[in-house]
Order: sequence, then C-alpha cells, then structure tokens
Amino acid sequence: MKLLSVNAGSSTLKFRLYEMPEEKILTKGNFERIGTEEGDYTIRVGDEKVHKTAELRDHNDAVHILLEELVHHHIVESLDEIVAVGHRIVHGGNKYSKSVLITDRVLKEIESISDLAPLHNPAALRGVHAFMEAIPNAKMVACFDTAFHQTIDEATYLYPVPYEWYIKYDVRKYGFHGLSHKFITEKMTSMLEKKPNLIICHIGNGASISAIRDGICIDTSMGFTPNAGIMMGTRSGDIDYSIISYIMKKAERNLEWVDNKLNKSSGLQGIAGMNDLRDIDRAYLANEQKVVLAIEMYTNKIVDYIAKYYIKLGGKVDAICFTAGGGENDDIIRKEVVSKLYPLGVSLNEEKNKETIVRRGVEGVISTDDSSIPVYVLATDEELMIARDTYEIID
Repeated sequence: MKLLSVNAGSSTLKFRLYEMPEEKILTKGNFERIGTEEGDYTIRVGDEKVHKTAELRDHNDAVHILLEELVHHHIVESLDEIVAVGHRIVHGGNKYSKSVLITDRVLKEIESISDLAPLHNPAALRGVHAFMEAIPNAKMVACFDTAFHQTIDEATYLYPVPYEWYIKYDVRKYGFHGLSHKFITEKMTSMLEKKPNLIICHIGNGASISAIRDGICIDTSMGFTPNAGIMMGTRSGDIDYSIISYIMKKAERNLEWVDNKLNKSSGLQGIAGMNDLRDIDRAYLANEQKVVLAIEMYTNKIVDYIAKYYIKLGGKVDAICFTAGGGENDDIIRKEVVSKLYPLGVSLNEEKNKETIVRRGVEGVISTDDSSIPVYVLATDEELMIARDTYEIID
C-alpha cells in the first residue's frame, strides 16, 4: 500500500511516499517558496536528488507538480496507487487526542481553531484541500502535533489565570512536537519491552521536553504556544510576562514587534547572536564569551525541566532520551546537560557521547554502566509516525 506523509507550511511542503506496512521510503522531497514565481523543489529518484525551479503560486501548484513527478519518474504508474495521505496538523486544540480520518466536520473543526495556530493550521488546510482535489479517491488523515499531550491532567494543563479564559477562549497548555515524542515513546516501549517512564528531550531549533509515565505523557514543557518552556534557537521560552509591557513602553513598540522579538530574535539567537548549533559549537570551542554564556543558560534550562520531571515521575525513570537535530547530533550540549545531572547519579561515557551522532548512523546509550538512569540518543521520525498513524486508520 502506498501512502504519502505530508507536512505543509505557509510557504513549504515536505513529503515522503511510503510503501506500507513495510515502511519503505519510495521517494521524498520538499517544495520551497510556495506563493512566488521563483519557487523550487527537490525530489529523490532512486539514488539521485532532482532539483528544479518552478512557479509555485499556491499549494495546488506544488501538489500537482509533485504528483506529476511521481508518475513521470515511474515512482507510481498511476495516482490511483496512492491510497492515502497523512497530513501533519500542528494544532488539534482540545478536540483531538489521536489522528483521525478527515471528514467535512473535521475540516471545519480544524479551521475553527486556526486562531490557536494562525501560521500553521491554515497552511496545513491548504495542503489538505490541494490533495483532496488532485487525488479525490485517496483517503485523507489528520495527524495532530498536540494530540499526544492530551493525556495531561487538568491540574497540569490549566494556567493559574481566570478559569473563564479556559472556558471561553480555550486558554490552557497544549504542548507540541507530539508526533516526535510519540515516536520516541513507541521506540523505547519496543526496546525496553515495557511501557516506560521517560524524560524525552526534543532538542532542535524548537525544543521541548516531556515526562512519560507508563508510556503516557503526563507533562510537557511547551504550553499554549510553542514559545513556552525551555530557551530555544530563536524563542525565549518561559519569561516573566511583565517584560512585555515594560519593553513596549521603554522601546515605544507595539505588541506585534515584541512578539516577533520573543519568537524570532531571542533564545540562543538573542544571547549568542546565532542559533545554528553547529556554529554555536564552533564558537563555544573557541571560547567566545557570549556563546559560552548562551550554552550555560541553555543547558541550565534543559536541566531544570529534567529535574522537575524526575520528581514528577517519583524518581522512577527508565531513560532520559535525547532526540531531534541537536539532541541527536550535538555531543557538546548533551555533555553539558548530563554533567549537571550528577546529583541524580547520572553520568556520561564521554567516548560514547562523542561517537554517537545520528547523522552518521550511530544511536544508542551514552551513559556509563553505573549511571542511575541510562541516557539514550535516538533518531526521531515524525514523517514515519504520520505514515504509521495513517496506515493504522485506513487499514
């Protein structure tokens, strides 16, 4: 069975075509600069990566070109071979705790909560509609990035603000990166042959940490928006909200300006002047003081949440897992984090830590044999999680 796994952004569309249930990737690629006359895209054909430019006025153009390329390169002989399309939908509000088959009602509900994710949900819906029009016989499935965290209890997901804000305006913690946290949880469940207690550190440009008890999420660092939680590549994470009104007055700027600064010019970017961890690592090794400061702050924030979740799990943690771009490949960040966990009895095997780089095909345990909690480095795969959920629903 062939199915597409799709992640549509406001001006991008990433895709993978799978043969299921074998989970074989038949092709993958992405479209960039959708909405312009100078768009471009890549698609893998066998061992070759084909790159082309094209006018991409909207997502419909991208979808039609993608499907034409699949047939042209004989990746599929007919579009009827594509049985389903799984779509990453960033926000499911409090309506969805799992992936669902897309119906007219589901489309209306996703649209109704778009103000919770104004940059993401409308773009995803454009992708859904484009595929529905282009391959009407294929089933469409919505895979929500917030769904995995819907098991968090009320005392944890509510904010200490007027309760009517929750009732009237849906103000609560939602959490994000759920597809990644779910993938790692399922991976560890298989590896440990039990429903585990985990602390998962999804460390990318956006970053989040989750506490998993018996295979179920009980807390996560991101909140009402992805700007909550730990310091990130360009996002501030948790701050004193009074800073916002203070800076608006002092800098004589509006809320939109401050919001933009907190989302795109803060975090590592705000302190170090850069947010690519590869650049940061080079500057850290060169002892550039602002970068050293940024790494100290960054790893402190990660450790704060690990310690908090260690207590929340009653000290019974089967593993700490690092994943996503930074977690999978940045041995410096991992070393600094684990070194600060020594009060919990966690210790690092420095040689294994340096060797364990997912982009080189190496994952596994980086802690010492006598560490109180094993520390894993694992590759995440949100696209495969979408494919699995989609296959499970339509099979």
